[in-house]
Amino acid sequence: MNALKYIRKFFSLDMGMLLLMMETFLYLAWARFLVWLPFAKIAPSLGSSMKETPHISNQQEPILKKLSIALHMMSRHTLWDSKCLVRAIAAMKMLDRRLIDSTLYLGTAKDVNGEMIAHAWLRSGTYYLTGAEEMRKFTVVGKFAKRFNSSGQEGSYDE
Repeated sequence: MNALKYIRKFFSLDMGMLLLMMETFLYLAWARFLVWLPFAKIAPSLGSSMKETPHISNQQEPILKKLSIALHMMSRHTLWDSKCLVRAIAAMKMLDRRLIDSTLYLGTAKDVNGEMIAHAWLRSGTYYLTGAEEMRKFTVVGKFAKRFNSSGQEGSYDE
């Protein structure tokens, strides 16, 4: 498909989806910038280390599906690589903006050549926004949870 078709298709979207796609593009750009930084610098902004949000169904599933679709569509059309970690961070930041809990997972595995590979995915409630198609092949080595209380502040994990 040539560039003109993409542009035509983009502007044929309804205003809500058009704005969501533009927001997605900006968050993917921001996430791409973040992954260039040392991980120790960005890890605190990802939430509580080695914690998870509950695996309970929530009423926001239509919003989650819409965000997931926008992330998958837009990540194919960025001028930079928008692979799993970039998509997961962008999705988490978009959920933060909407005060929706999420957990970002980091996993490792070995490929067919025995080389170490990594993957990242994001879950909110029972819904996986990014990376679900590959996650079962990986062992979780890190997770970061963001919870919000009823007043919209990031919640604590008193366990």
